[in-house]
Formats: sequence, C-alpha cells, structure tokens
Amino acid sequence: MKAKLFLAAMIVLVSTAAFSGPGPRIAVIGQKTNGTFKVIYEGETVGKVKMTIFNQEAEVVFAETTKNVNGFIRSVNFAGMEQGTYTIEIADQKGTEAQTVVYSKATKVKNVQVSKMANCPKYLLTVANSGQEEISVRIYDGANNLVHTDYRTIDGNFGMVYNLKNITGVPTFEIADNTGNIRTIRY
Repeated sequence: MKAKLFLAAMIVLVSTAAFSGPGPRIAVIGQKTNGTFKVIYEGETVGKVKMTIFNQEAEVVFAETTKNVNGFIRSVNFAGMEQGTYTIEIADQKGTEAQTVVYSKATKVKNVQVSKMANCPKYLLTVANSGQEEISVRIYDGANNLVHTDYRTIDGNFGMVYNLKNITGVPTFEIADNTGNIRTIRY
C-alpha cells in the first residue's frame, strides 16, 4: 500500500514539475525493469498526438498516433533493441517536444566460477550465461600484479582453461561484464 501511495505521489510530483509553466510537456521516467520507460504527456487541448522514437542514427524505430487525447501515460519497452541513445518525440497541434534516453542491456552473467585443476597449475574459468554478453577477464599474481587481460564476447555458457605455470603466489581472477559488475575470485 505504501508503495502504491508513494508511486502516486511521485507521478503527481513529476506531473506538476514537468507540466507547470513554459517547460516541457513530456516527462520520461526510467522504471525498475531495465529498458522500460514511462512516457508522460500532457497537452493543453484535446487533439491528435504522435509519439515517435528515433535511434541514434535518427531512424524511426517506433511511431504511434493517438486521436482525441489531451494527455497520456504510456510504457515503452526497449528490450530487444540495440544499446544506445534514443529520442522520444511527442508532436501535437502546439508543437513538438523531445527527450532522450540511454538504453543499456542488463547483465546476463548468472554465475562465475574458477576451479583449480588437479596436480597442475591450470585453472578452469566457467561463466553461466544466457544470451550474448561482453566480459573482461583479468588475472593477478600473488603480489597483485596484473599478468593477463582478456576481452571476450560470449554467447551462452563459457569455459576457458588458463595455464598459470609462470605465476608466483595465489592467483586472483577478476571478471567484469559490460554493465560494470565485477566478480573477484581469489583461489
């Protein structure tokens, strides 16, 4: 109940701030679900309103015209789209307003594990993943010196054996995804 009341208060606050005076008549709010935005529009009179979404190459990726409205709240979901900057444009009889949003995909890396192979200086790195993901693998020696860096685009689950026979001390693996999440494993 508190969450619903808070959400209603936030919508009223955003609507009041966004639509008062000569400022923009639209507001775009990022939602809890990655890639989902709420577009809020308030016009002065009832009429035809066109919402158009452009990608960063200025190509139209979505367009919708609504008749007989003076305002709306609409969710827009960018899941399945390429990462990048998008412009959401609202046009009515009074003019055109636009706001930009940046969409980046959530990390899909589910689980990272490093296992030492028996009786040899080799380590198996496994990543449980769904979909395509960019990762970086950094390996540090026992004195915390960077000894190896590897950048990979993985599609699905991934495994790699690293031979660390020339490494002194206990190695540390640092695996990062393209959203900045870092997993550090000291074996």
